[in-house]
Amino acid sequence: MNARDEVLRRVRAARPTEPVTVPREYRDVDDGDDLVELLVDRLLDYKATVRRCDAGGLAGAVGELLSGASAVVTPGGVPESWLAGYQGQVVRDGEPRPLAVADLDAPGVAVLTGCAVAVARTGTLILDAGLDQGRRALTLVPDHHVCVVHSGQIVGGVPEALARLADPTRPLTLVSGPSATSDIELNRVEGVHGPRRLDVVVVVD
Repeated sequence: MNARDEVLRRVRAARPTEPVTVPREYRDVDDGDDLVELLVDRLLDYKATVRRCDAGGLAGAVGELLSGASAVVTPGGVPESWLAGYQGQVVRDGEPRPLAVADLDAPGVAVLTGCAVAVARTGTLILDAGLDQGRRALTLVPDHHVCVVHSGQIVGGVPEALARLADPTRPLTLVSGPSATSDIELNRVEGVHGPRRLDVVVVVD
């Protein structure tokens, strides 16, 4: 048995066989909390841009946010109606083949996706490679990410979010604001590990 096989054996052995129950004390989002307001507050604190609209205003909000993009990349499952207000070039990833990293990293390229679920308490968007989210590279390489979140997708905390996922063992991308990091002197640098600009459109259903 080589080192890789031994590590994998230990990981498999450590995996719980029974469902993990989360104590109620962890769920500190009250039933009376406005989850939309809480999510928006957290996203703004993370320096994301947030637009709220109803379903009828979604296309206009997306078109406005993408107005400066030379091209928009979308997964195949993003509805055409989301893009009705955008006048530029739309590229569907995977049609006919996945885009190269160089294409995703080109100047002026933005990406438009949905999300699987959003966590109000932490201001986190969870993407699970669903049809309207696509592969992970789509949201990690381009400099501008526009994400559509429906109010029905917003939950209070992490346990509720994981319970909403169709398959929580799939690779997940958790987005909490634009990519940013700080050096030892606490100088903030944006765009090191992903998009420097994150725009979230919250559709109040």
